[in-house]
Amino acid sequence: MNVRISVLASDEAASLESLADWLSGEPDLAGRFRLTGPDIRPGELGSMTDALVVAVGSGGVVSALASSLKAWLTHRKSDIRVRVEGPDGRKAIVEVDRGTVQDVETLIRAVLDSPTSE
Repeated sequence: MNVRISVLASDEAASLESLADWLSGEPDLAGRFRLTGPDIRPGELGSMTDALVVAVGSGGVVSALASSLKAWLTHRKSDIRVRVEGPDGRKAIVEVDRGTVQDVETLIRAVLDSPTSE
């Protein structure tokens, strides 16, 4: 099961690369994530990275992802919004306002376990 994470900010590609670097330091997430771009239609040129996809097969991985995401968000210098999307399209928005981070694990589990709207 995959979770798709996108950053809703003016520097989304740089922020996603920063998040990927941060997650690479988490042993429980090693080899479980990749940066990805949008689907390319015929006649279009390729685009930059627009999301990070994480394979979350077990509860331990969800907890590791939530902890790492929360730590990364807390260390951000500016307000930021991150969209977390489950495999069936359910979404949640994580907002950071002056270093205050919502309960990331609850939001991720809501996307994976029960209907959530944006």
